[in-house]
Amino acid sequence: MTTNTTHKFSPEVRERAVRMVLDHEADHPSRWAAVTSIAEKRGCSADTLLEWVKKLKADSGDRAELADRLKAPERPDYRRYRDHNRVERMFGKLKQRRRIATRYDKTVLSSESFHNLAGAGLWLKTFVNAA
Repeated sequence: MTTNTTHKFSPEVRERAVRMVLDHEADHPSRWAAVTSIAEKRGCSADTLLEWVKKLKADSGDRAELADRLKAPERPDYRRYRDHNRVERMFGKLKQRRRIATRYDKTVLSSESFHNLAGAGLWLKTFVNAA
């Protein structure tokens, strides 16, 4: 099966356009901005020029960009996760108590006071038979 694609641009024109993108990439906020700017000047579509740049980077074996993506993520803050988990579990236990979950008080003060009492009750249970 043959395709009817025509190669409108010579390899020299492609190479020069890609080199222009790589040279002027630092002058623009993103690679896409550099590609669109140069594509207008060269008379080709930005998508085509971006494909040329990607193909050249893949062919040249430039792995610096890939290495940045594969860099190990920063170590998570386990203390923060532990504290967050503790608070979430407390709210889960409070919601299991029907009296607290369906309590609608007239004032904010009385509602918050009751929630504080319930939380203190859960907290005190951790000290029973702890020793």
